[in-house]
Amino acid sequence: MPGERLSGTRRPLALMGLLGFASGLPIYLTFFTLQQWMSESGVSLRAIGLTACIGLPYLLKFLWAPLLDRLPPGALAGIGRRRGWLLPVQVALTAAILLMAASDPHRHPLGLVLAALLLAFFSASQDVVIDAWRIESFPSRLQAAALGCYVWGYRIAMQVSGAGAIFLAGRLGWHGAYAAMAACSLLGLLATLLVREPARPKVADAPAGWDAPGWDAQVRARVVAPLRDLLGRPGSGLVVAFVLLFNLGTQMADTMAAPFYHALGFSRDAVALANGLPALAAALLGAAASAVCVARYGGSRTLIIAAMVQMASMGLYLALYRVGPQTAMLLAKVTLEGFAEALATTTFLTYLSRLCSLEYTATQYALLSSMAPVAWRTLGGGTGIAAQALGWPAFFAGAILCALPGILIMLTLMRRYPSGLPPRVRPVSA
Repeated sequence: MPGERLSGTRRPLALMGLLGFASGLPIYLTFFTLQQWMSESGVSLRAIGLTACIGLPYLLKFLWAPLLDRLPPGALAGIGRRRGWLLPVQVALTAAILLMAASDPHRHPLGLVLAALLLAFFSASQDVVIDAWRIESFPSRLQAAALGCYVWGYRIAMQVSGAGAIFLAGRLGWHGAYAAMAACSLLGLLATLLVREPARPKVADAPAGWDAPGWDAQVRARVVAPLRDLLGRPGSGLVVAFVLLFNLGTQMADTMAAPFYHALGFSRDAVALANGLPALAAALLGAAASAVCVARYGGSRTLIIAAMVQMASMGLYLALYRVGPQTAMLLAKVTLEGFAEALATTTFLTYLSRLCSLEYTATQYALLSSMAPVAWRTLGGGTGIAAQALGWPAFFAGAILCALPGILIMLTLMRRYPSGLPPRVRPVSA
């Protein structure tokens, strides 16, 4: 019966939301919240800028993803391929947050950064397994609903580890705030204990270990063939350039947001308030606006619209610098930024999905999503040096200009290929 089928999907969809929460919680703990803590501890802008490199594990996760696609060792294999990896990874993730809570950015900033790097590694590994669990656990007709629940959980977690952690830092101190975030991460562990292990696909029956017979054929089939299919298309160079550059300006500006607010004299509570519920509401509205715009104007035009909205949101950095520490302007800036980011991110991920061939959807999507933040995670390490050398107005003006190459590349793709996509690309079925 339809009602029974719907009822039977509610529990896994709710657990998908909890897994989304687990996936989103570490992001700000290694980025915005960490930078706020370091800014208040007197760490230099150069050192804070280098924290952009902490996210490198998110770019490199495809390197160890094949290991996570096999059965875990020992007794963990008995609880399944996905849950058997999720449990130890999530335990290690919680331990990494606790290690950050015990660190001191004023006396030993390197120790804090190394703990954050560990957290990023286990967070990226968790993402690999959760994505695989989602794809294998839900039929195609429920993939969109599962992803929607994941995004809701992810966004709520970002508010908890961003505005929530900053708010708690004013009451419990930074060490207490990070300890509280470690407790919140246990929700992901609870979800893993409650979810069902998905049916094991036949490909998983291949011999274990890279030294197993036929490993070279497996590498060709799972890595070389998808890469050759993706990069062998006409216009692939332009597409790769667009993927690398689309969000570069926003990402560079965001890297310096926390020290910029601190330099202007905003209190910790003001930053937490601005990044709280208004930012979450704006983000959810931006995601909805993406669906409407893509349906009406198409994905390529919506990407250009999103880039322009992002440029406008970055312009409010300059307005904020001009008016000083006014909470109303900060709220307007963060709200527009939340809307612009969600509009751009949702549309961009839709574009990445359309780039994937049906034969290699998972592999190509993993490669593209890892490729997207490469420029930020490498060039972003110099943002602190640039901000210190140029001053805030020139730095943010430069970040705005960094959005232009992505727009120009997309306009070129639209002219060459009316859909904005090179030939032989087939849309991924819902």
